Amino acid sequence: MKKILIADDAMFMRISLKSVLERNGFEVIAEAENGKQAIEKYKLLKPDIVTLDITMPIMTGLEALKEIKNFDRNAKIIMISSMGQESIVRDAVVAGAFGFIVKPFKEETIIKVFSKL
Repeated sequence: MKKILIADDAMFMRISLKSVLERNGFEVIAEAENGKQAIEKYKLLKPDIVTLDITMPIMTGLEALKEIKNFDRNAKIIMISSMGQESIVRDAVVAGAFGFIVKPFKEETIIKVFSKL
């Protein structure tokens, strides 16, 4: 079972994503409200997959992506974005993100992206 870290400043999004993932056989081992927490939890727990919202307080998802990839270049990270942030998502993919999911997401989209890992 793949272990997942979800980072999003919106509790509703964390709950929604966790529900979808757990229904489909993934284990959510931690949640973070900002990029700084995501980095700390990644280093501590070494999850198999990380989801990072792009827009978060304290440290953005893009900043966290770069830090995590510096720590572990093999980290599997999926960016989550609202509509209109596609150029930032492209930057994230160039920086090492595995892929991206656009909010609001559909369950089948989540499973399709995660099953490629």
